[in-house]
Amino acid sequence: MNRVTTDGVVEYSPQDVQSLLEEGRILLIDVREADEYGTERIPGALLYPLSTFDAVYLPVDERRAVVFHCAAGGRSLTAARLRKAGGHPAAHMAGGIAAWKALGLPTIS
Repeated sequence: MNRVTTDGVVEYSPQDVQSLLEEGRILLIDVREADEYGTERIPGALLYPLSTFDAVYLPVDERRAVVFHCAAGGRSLTAARLRKAGGHPAAHMAGGIAAWKALGLPTIS
């Protein structure tokens, strides 16, 4: 079940993200750094580090919503807020890849 933060960012649980990914309804963007992504990542997630983040250059896919994720949820919330400030819908995965792994969801090493 998702919730909306006080600043209007949609927050999804890892289970929601997994379901939405399987249904092809979201574009999952990993905002961690390249070394983190290279060590372990969520299948299907695209890398776009927050350190070089510019919402203008995000991939455009009219069929799928953009959802950000990171290690624990802080950077992805920041990315979602930046996207929202640019006038676009914004969402992130609560708890990041740590919460994803805690639930036993699949990763690629």
